[in-house]
Amino acid sequence: MKAAILFEQGRPRPYAETRPLVVEEVELEGPGPGEILIEVAAAGLCHSDLSAIEGIRPRPLPIVIGHEGAGIVREVGAGVTGLRPGDHVITVFVASCGECRYCVRGRPNICASGFAARSAGTLLSGARRIRRLDGTPVNHGSGLSLFAQYAVVHRRSAVKIDPSVPLEDAAIFGCAVMTGAGAVFNTAGLRPGENIAVVGLGGVGMNALFAAVAAGAERIVAVDTNPEKLGLARQWGATDTFLATDPDCARKVREATEGGLDTVIETAGSIPAMQLAAAITARGGSTISAGLPDAKATFSYLHAELVTDERSLRGSYMGSCVAERDIPRFLGLYKRGKLPVERLRSGFLGLEEINAGFDRLAEGSVLRQILRPNA
Repeated sequence: MKAAILFEQGRPRPYAETRPLVVEEVELEGPGPGEILIEVAAAGLCHSDLSAIEGIRPRPLPIVIGHEGAGIVREVGAGVTGLRPGDHVITVFVASCGECRYCVRGRPNICASGFAARSAGTLLSGARRIRRLDGTPVNHGSGLSLFAQYAVVHRRSAVKIDPSVPLEDAAIFGCAVMTGAGAVFNTAGLRPGENIAVVGLGGVGMNALFAAVAAGAERIVAVDTNPEKLGLARQWGATDTFLATDPDCARKVREATEGGLDTVIETAGSIPAMQLAAAITARGGSTISAGLPDAKATFSYLHAELVTDERSLRGSYMGSCVAERDIPRFLGLYKRGKLPVERLRSGFLGLEEINAGFDRLAEGSVLRQILRPNA
């Protein structure tokens, strides 16, 4: 099969010229016990992938990245239940073991085994199924490696879905929807009539906006550095929009909302965005970060204010989702038009165009480009 391999992190832009992702023929072993082989129908280009290319988040090299997608099961390994060839699936970028302290408490999104495999560049079993034609093993990105025509993944990295859902829409649920909508529904537990702000309007932030609308929020504040994205946010349900590059942005938000918002979700993955999110959080409110900055980045706050204002700072990884529970209910909202993820598609591309696609993502000119490696 063909796959886009990352050999070196930190190459400069434009990526269309420096080509950090190299498309070449590789060998893919069949699925082992507890694993499945899927044909990758669609994979989203996400900022987490861009972070790997930039070197912000170190990865074992060489590696095939790509962690948000959907496909069709073509083969199942020994011991696999609940899936058979022909089934449509959405992939999950944290393969949970189902047995650790986090899994048994209903928090598979922070499964220790899944994180260990991710750091090692392997599947949950510890295996690597991709090899270059010279026999060199290639690492797996998030146990998925979706920037390829096919992928072998652990059974717990896939959720079966209704085949009537277009796979190019289903792909977005694998990260952007779970992370953004999950932060609203699960981490924040937003209820009808409450108020919320979303700082950062990429694919994750826009899904948080959709979820806030679906949850019946009374006041929805959208904040971004891009005026065009603010315009889209107003069309899609934001009641107020503010330009993050305005030096008085925080003050204006606080004045317009009588002291700030009860829930503020940061999805940009930058410290300035997190600082702004904290600054527009009301007394007694929660600042929730769903964005991933540089692994060594730090965020500071006034500790006395945290106490006297009874504020809370929370992280939200994969939207605090239990994939088997949440993907079907999010798809239900999508089918009823409550999570219109199709609006986020910024075009389709093939494997040979993937580097140019990441240039567009880095520029901030797109929301979700969809890779179709077999088109």
